Amino acid sequence: MNTAKKSSLFATPFATASISVPRLTKRTRIGVATVVLAILFWYLATGPLGLVNPVRFPAPAQTWQALVRISTDGYADATLMQHILHSCKLVLMGFFAAVIVGIPLGLLTGFSVRANALINPIFLLIRPIPPLAWIPLAIVWLGLGDAAKVMVIWFAAFVPSVINTQTGVRMIEPYLSEAAEMLGIKKFAFVFEVLVPATLPMMFTGLRLSLQASWTTLVAAELIGAAAGLGHVLTQGSLDIDSAMILVAMAAVAVCGGLMTVALSMIEKRVMPWRKES
Repeated sequence: MNTAKKSSLFATPFATASISVPRLTKRTRIGVATVVLAILFWYLATGPLGLVNPVRFPAPAQTWQALVRISTDGYADATLMQHILHSCKLVLMGFFAAVIVGIPLGLLTGFSVRANALINPIFLLIRPIPPLAWIPLAIVWLGLGDAAKVMVIWFAAFVPSVINTQTGVRMIEPYLSEAAEMLGIKKFAFVFEVLVPATLPMMFTGLRLSLQASWTTLVAAELIGAAAGLGHVLTQGSLDIDSAMILVAMAAVAVCGGLMTVALSMIEKRVMPWRKES
């Protein structure tokens, strides 16, 4: 055996065992660069350039100190992780309760003319009411506890889930119903084999809107009578005139909401593998 063959034999295992490092997409690189530039401008505006008063808008160093303080020593009767967990629990409870009721109701009213004629007038009366308008009534019914906040979040997430699911049903092409009728598919099977898969794109659009509305409403609901949560941190920070702590709470809301949106997108890709991302 010559030396060339020996070298090729010894080189093969190492070549096959090489690990390819995934490259960042152009969109990701642009996003990272945008964030870095924003942080740099933030530092310059609140520091060397002096464009913004640090009392009104904190510098990065002040924000970092507030983050360390609430993470270790706590603020507003809890640490940052405890506030985040409490807020996430309320959001998920209100969101899932709205989805469990809203999606079936949207399917029913979109598919059945009789159900739409019966339910839609009541829904049209509830739809224009802002979610925050339910806060006084929720306090009267359920007190200042978490149940009142979940109720307000439920109203905020309920409307988008119903509207988008109903719209998705009405956007189904007529030939799908005609083909199912020709094949003799019964109504129960038609709902799960044709109606639900065809409605999934609009349904997930409604879920994203519902999740966003849940976080927006949560912060407003926690501004009143909350013992913990990111909204409670915002309230206490405003009372203490602590702009750095307010910014930390706002950033925590943004990160938590963003992570939940990413998780929902991953579920959407699993549920609809045939739909390519544009």
